[in-house]
Amino acid sequence: MKYKVLLIDDEPSALEGMEMWIDWQELGFELCGTCGNGREGLQMMKQLQPDLVITDIHMPLMNGLEMIGEWRQKGIDSTKFVILSGYSEFEYARTAISYGINHYLLKPVFPEEATEELREIRLELEQEANRRRIHETASGEEAATLIKGLLHGKKGEPELMEWLETLPGFKESASWNICLIRTAPELYTEVRSRTVSLLAGYQAMVTIDLEAGLLGIVYGVITDSLEDDGDAGRIAEALDTLLREYGGGNVHIALGTPEDSLLSIEDSYGRAKETLLHFFYEPEQAGVLAYSGVQDKPFSYHYDHIGLMDALLDCVNLLDADGYREALEAAGRSFREQQVAPEVVRKFVIHLMYRIFALAPGAEAAGEEGGVASGVEVSEIQQAMTPLSGLLSRLLSYGGKAIDLLVREQNYMSHGIVREINQYIGEHYQESLSIQKLAEIFFLHPVYLGQLLIKKNGITFNEQLHRLRIQAAAELLRGSRLKLSEIAERVGYANYGQFLKRFEKELHMGPNEYRHAKF
Repeated sequence: MKYKVLLIDDEPSALEGMEMWIDWQELGFELCGTCGNGREGLQMMKQLQPDLVITDIHMPLMNGLEMIGEWRQKGIDSTKFVILSGYSEFEYARTAISYGINHYLLKPVFPEEATEELREIRLELEQEANRRRIHETASGEEAATLIKGLLHGKKGEPELMEWLETLPGFKESASWNICLIRTAPELYTEVRSRTVSLLAGYQAMVTIDLEAGLLGIVYGVITDSLEDDGDAGRIAEALDTLLREYGGGNVHIALGTPEDSLLSIEDSYGRAKETLLHFFYEPEQAGVLAYSGVQDKPFSYHYDHIGLMDALLDCVNLLDADGYREALEAAGRSFREQQVAPEVVRKFVIHLMYRIFALAPGAEAAGEEGGVASGVEVSEIQQAMTPLSGLLSRLLSYGGKAIDLLVREQNYMSHGIVREINQYIGEHYQESLSIQKLAEIFFLHPVYLGQLLIKKNGITFNEQLHRLRIQAAAELLRGSRLKLSEIAERVGYANYGQFLKRFEKELHMGPNEYRHAKF
């Protein structure tokens, strides 16, 4: 099966490049059309019904995100989108995420990167098609639809609830619970099929496809079961088998709370979702988590956001890779100790990455050879399966690349810029100069500038400034009849006492003694 692709970009060369350099047929796609703005794109999507739309952000008449938003408002969520963007458009990722978009291609588009992304998208399209077929043909679809409504707070119609009790095992069940199984989207179909196989024959059970990568199993427990471990034991055995086969890093399993009535399953569902979030901090070998085991570990939504952010950004500013790693480890410990809510941590990570990106404006130029944003996508951060350790690992790599880039850039700049700075100081030493003012003039961080001058000149900025002023004062003492106070002011000292002190320190004698000395 070939999936239809629509390309939207206002740059003809970009469209032509994507058409020519990507082997669409080999990847399982066919181009069904191209256009140059969002408004025309909406019309073509309505007409062609593409499976995939690859669109630029900035376009005339209607930009890419506005077009996607209007398409989503029509209630059509089966179309997949890929955003074309540059590093400077990193902030637009948040809007894209809100539309459920997790695929991006950086401009200019390289065939190798596009091919890898398109393979992932084709796999997702195939998995979604399989899930649709499974859902359409699965027995008990009516029950699944009804119970899914109960999970989201819809009241069951009395007639439908009566019909539900006619299904095998439903009327006999004394309590109800829900099990949530989360896995990576590419494993979902396989894990779902295996789960259904392990629980085959269990009567009071409904399998429900929830959000992407999340499977729900609503099951009833017959307390007078004659089996040794009862129904609950059979569920536990099946889940343990699933974990052994796929590993805790690929499958997260959470249980809600037993409810006396199926009508109360919404409460169990809410607790199971809360339990699932605790895998963010739990190790891969956490096994099956039940709400009873985490209910005394509530998440916190308050933490020292500014302190943690400043500590990490200061290390980037100071080009301190070791300090950055230590600050990141401290942030991780703080998140764990306070049990900060996963969604809050993910927002912090995105914010930090954006701030680091702003400090390394040359990242785009280095992107082809492992620049700052190379291999790091916001979609990865948003993935529910990514634990805290994974986020910290990405931040460590991201910050390390930024620091390396800044070091290379500043080392390159330092060869010629110190000469310019020294010349400026030599021409303006009599003015009110400071390291902060020089940093603003030459667009450098003041701490880095101070360290650079020491490295290149062998003395601090203040020593260099005083030395120039005293040398100029000595020349005036030998070649003019100006008063000492006038000379002090002329070479840049507003404080006469400071002038006398610095003069004696530099020349080991006072100004009057120097004036009358014979050399």
